[in-house]
Amino acid sequence: PGAAAAQRYGGTWTDQRTAGWEGLRDALAQVIGLGLCGVPYCGTDVGGPAGSPRPSPELYLRWFQLAAYLPLFRVRSGPGGGRREPWEFGPQVLEHAGAALRQRERLLPYFATLARLAHRSGAPYVRPLWWGAPRDRGLRECEDAFLLGDALLVAPVLEPGVTRRTVRLPRGRWYDTAGGGVYEGPGRAVVEAPPARIPVLARAGAVVPVAGPDGGVELEVWAPVPGRTGGGVVAVESGDGWGRAELERFSVRLRGRAVVVAREGAEDVGYPCLLYT
Repeated sequence: PGAAAAQRYGGTWTDQRTAGWEGLRDALAQVIGLGLCGVPYCGTDVGGPAGSPRPSPELYLRWFQLAAYLPLFRVRSGPGGGRREPWEFGPQVLEHAGAALRQRERLLPYFATLARLAHRSGAPYVRPLWWGAPRDRGLRECEDAFLLGDALLVAPVLEPGVTRRTVRLPRGRWYDTAGGGVYEGPGRAVVEAPPARIPVLARAGAVVPVAGPDGGVELEVWAPVPGRTGGGVVAVESGDGWGRAELERFSVRLRGRAVVVAREGAEDVGYPCLLYT
């Protein structure tokens, strides 16, 4: 729901009329479209719109896993649709939904940074794959994956029975954050998509702020391609969060085989770093 100038206000959710697997694909398209229209904080009702038929456990789980990487994340029940809490779909769905929730909680510093960047620049959290290469026709035609900020590529499962899927890659090197594979773009890669997770790839050279075990911020650093550099941004809140956040900028490069991380204007990085090569 929304109208002209809705961009001035808070977030919204997809105004869907479809359910099932078609509804899942439609939800992703709407979130990307809303972001491009200046509504960066948006999401979808997990499982389908209120009042739609109860989804299968598989559909519910894949919807939950997608929604965990969207700015607005919520599970909603309504008359006629039945209960839609994760524990209503069996122990396996509950286990895998818990893993998706833990990953979202780990990425909260990254989401907070994307929120501040959206406020300053208008750039949405969820971006189409062609965001950095608008003339690439292959990326423009891809509707089954998206970029979360500049650092991550999320490839949700949008069809039943899928445990491996093909992902179209923008230019550059990409790391499978869970499977350990390394892929070169532009092109296509076949990645594992077991029920436990959906594929998430990290851009080479990315610096991603994540929550550490103690609740503090850590930097997840993905090695750049030899001869290239990378970087990232961390939004540092002050006071009660209503003021202007400070943006700390980081660069990353290779020195021989070592990954070197530096913070702009400071002698030390200031955060623990988790290096992935």
